[in-house]
Order: sequence, then C-alpha cells, then structure tokens
Amino acid sequence: MVFINTEGKFNENTYLIDGNLFGNKGNLAIYVIENNGVRMMIDTSEEVRVKSIVSKLKKFGIYPIHKIFLTHSHWDHVDCVNELKRIIKETKIEVIASKNAIDNLIHPEKMNSVFNENVKPIEVDTALKEGNIIDLNGLKLRVMEFYGHTMDSIALFDKKNKNIFVGDAIIDKSSIYYIQPVFMPPDFHELELLNTFEKLKEMKHELNSISLAHYGVWTGEDFDNILIEMEDLHFKAKKSFINWYNENLSIRDMAINYHKEFIPKSKIIEKDYINFLEMQITWLLEGLKRSGFI
Repeated sequence: MVFINTEGKFNENTYLIDGNLFGNKGNLAIYVIENNGVRMMIDTSEEVRVKSIVSKLKKFGIYPIHKIFLTHSHWDHVDCVNELKRIIKETKIEVIASKNAIDNLIHPEKMNSVFNENVKPIEVDTALKEGNIIDLNGLKLRVMEFYGHTMDSIALFDKKNKNIFVGDAIIDKSSIYYIQPVFMPPDFHELELLNTFEKLKEMKHELNSISLAHYGVWTGEDFDNILIEMEDLHFKAKKSFINWYNENLSIRDMAINYHKEFIPKSKIIEKDYINFLEMQITWLLEGLKRSGFI
C-alpha cells in the first residue's frame, strides 16, 4: 500500500495539511502547491479551523498563500475562505473556482440549506473552465471539469509531478478501510459522474497519484485500485441505499448495514463515530432523492 496521509511535503511542489474537519483527523485534506515563491491552497475546511490552518502553513514554511483554488462549492471546502483572507494580511489572496461555482459561492443559501450551515458569500476573482492553465511561476497546472458529484467540480492536473487533485469528484477514501460514494446533494448528476470516471481512466498513463479531499494521496497500485473500484462502489452503494430506503430502514440501521457491507474493517462503530456515518448517509440519501432515484 502506498497511501500518504501524513502532513507535510509529499512531492517536489506539494504539501498535505489536515483540515481537521469536524475536529477529527483525516476528514479533509488541504493541499498547498508551491513553485518559485508562489503558493496556492486547494480547498479550505471549515471556518473554525482557520487558526490551526494558518499555524500549519507557518510550521511548514508555506505562509502566506497567494491563491485559493476551490474544487467545488460544498461548504466544507469553502467555509474558511473569508477568514483566511481576513487573517493573511501579507498578500491579496486570489480566489479561483469553476465558472459554474460563482453563483453558489456568491449566493450560498442553497448549499447552506442542504447542509444546515452558514457559509457567508464568497467572491471569486478568477473563473475557470475545462483546459484553462494556472501558471505558478512556471509550474503549469491544467483545469479539468469533473462534474457529477456537483456540477461545479473541477480537478487540477499537475503534469510535472504526475498528480491530480480531484476534490470529492471521484470517491471518498480516507483509509484502506473506509470508502464512500459521492452522490451528494444538491445537484448530483449520475451521467456526468460516469463521464468523469471515464475521463480519469483515459489519463491513467499520465498519472502516478491521485489527491483526494477526503482524504490523502494514493499512489502506485493503490491509485490503480481506485480507478477500478470507483464505479463499482457507486453502483453497489446506490443500489443498497435505494433498497434500504424502500425497506423503510432507519438511518441508524442503514449505517450499520453500510458498515457491514462496505467498510467492515473500519473503526467507525468501534470508536463510536456512528453519528458521523449517519450524517453522511443522510446526505447521500438526499443526493439520491434530488436526482430522482428515490
């Protein structure tokens, strides 16, 4: 297994920082790409983590950041933007996101209502689309539209380091024992997700690793396994949730079933994190409801 989940530098240009989403380790990865003195953060975690995040940036010598790249507009990826801009006075941070994310970020009410959050409006400085290049003082990063999980999800391909940052667009896999599909509300689109799967498979020969937002960097054979299991997991989990819903199972029973069927070796129940799994399942069900599957 080649799974990088330790904070710090993991290739010539990139650092992994734990965003400590919900106050737990390994729930959301923040990546910082640095080249010739320019630093770009990928996603931000929740606002209450801002002091911890800034402290870690300073610890690893990657403070201040100059750009923030948002993989999509879900609250856990964007909530800290405004606080980072307020605290980091040394530079004017450029916020970068998909052209499709602008309305969700300026008017976050839809996202807030789905996830019961209170994200403030976020201004986007640079809107991106498929094929755009972000140039970090000579390090060229290509933008790819990886729709499906949301209709504003974008990935970032680092050709030099043969790595791709995908946010939540493919799969959530925070350990070899925990895995989760990505049919989240409010605008999950299955056909687009399947297109994204194929898009990633087609560029396999250009990649050595994949950086997931939830959580960490998978390389070598483990990256290959993600390409194999992402579509299979999607359809199996979707079928299971539809069946459980039609059987009128409670969220708790669904969580127990999901643990038994998909993540039997995880420590979620053993560590009494069942409430976390129930929250995820509630959102996944809402994603299926809003896209017409249940």
